[in-house]
Amino acid sequence: MAKKPKKGGQGTPATVALEAAAVPFTVHSYEHDPAAASYGGEAAGALGVPAERVFKTLVADVDGVLTVGVVPVAGRLDLKALAAAVGGKRAAMADPAAAERSSGYVLGGISPLGQRRPLRTVVDASALTHPTVYVSAGRRGLEVELSPTHLVALTDARTAPIAH
Repeated sequence: MAKKPKKGGQGTPATVALEAAAVPFTVHSYEHDPAAASYGGEAAGALGVPAERVFKTLVADVDGVLTVGVVPVAGRLDLKALAAAVGGKRAAMADPAAAERSSGYVLGGISPLGQRRPLRTVVDASALTHPTVYVSAGRRGLEVELSPTHLVALTDARTAPIAH
């Protein structure tokens, strides 16, 4: 059963999208530390979840097209593999301001769900090895736990080995 965020009961575009899709999910919140070196690592530690089950949302530019890569926080996005997964030649990390503008979220809180402008998305294939995964719910200190198959379906994503 879906649980709504505890902070004032207000949802984020990500949780609103999940509720609209009627898929099961759970929202987990923690106190974000602005001094944390890694948003994803902070989430895994604060929630007591193995880092391979917590995924970060990264926006890259693949041949001039913004593309989302969703990879475990314990790894790094392989830009060549991301480009290959979408039939592109070259990829580089997107300008942070472009990522925020496109998604409607701030860095450290970009969710693959409920983005202002849905982008083509690739989820690392390792997500499918877990019963549930955690991704940002759309703000720092807020994660959503859901089935990786629902994540892939709701983002119209491809899966590929894009992390190293």
